[in-house]
Amino acid sequence: MTSFESVTLEVSDPAAAETFYAAFGIAAHVDVRASDEAATGFRGFALSLVASQPGDVDALIGAAVDAGATTLKPAAKSFWGYGGVVQAPDGTICKVASSKKKDSGPAGQRFDQIALLLGVADVKASKRFYAGRGLAVAKSFGGKYAEFDTPSSTVTLALYPLRALAKDLGVDQESTGSHRLVLVGGDEPFTDPDGFAWEAAPARTPA
Repeated sequence: MTSFESVTLEVSDPAAAETFYAAFGIAAHVDVRASDEAATGFRGFALSLVASQPGDVDALIGAAVDAGATTLKPAAKSFWGYGGVVQAPDGTICKVASSKKKDSGPAGQRFDQIALLLGVADVKASKRFYAGRGLAVAKSFGGKYAEFDTPSSTVTLALYPLRALAKDLGVDQESTGSHRLVLVGGDEPFTDPDGFAWEAAPARTPA
């Protein structure tokens, strides 16, 4: 049975990536490891940080840019709230957003939730695939979005249509090569219908 436990980003320079994610404030939620696998274009996923107010969004994006991130979409108000998109030096795309359009208190570099958004060809089919492997569906909106119950992880796992995700992030959906992403959980390795690789979780030592 599959259980989602952690996210591993494959990067060319692990030390630099660790420094960046520590400055950004999400080092506790992602692991990094060295990889030289070829990857061009959109890698098909994003990390989504949900903050409680616009000031927190600005603080997080500011920290990321100061640490070397590139701005893909400047933070701005929209119909649904306030947010922006940055790309880490290793290529990982991070969206930071809030449903609020005004601050209700002092701003800070903090967020309430972090999710791994997988861009998939068919949300309904991928949801069935993961449900068949034992992941419980927490939220589902037809073919537009699905989110799983992931109590073993500090990161929420969600599915989003690839084309819609790329558009939301402000990038072209075309890509070649590796996703440069490994999901960890369960007791056996596998690859999902969209090419995302999973590794078995390390065996726990009995207390």
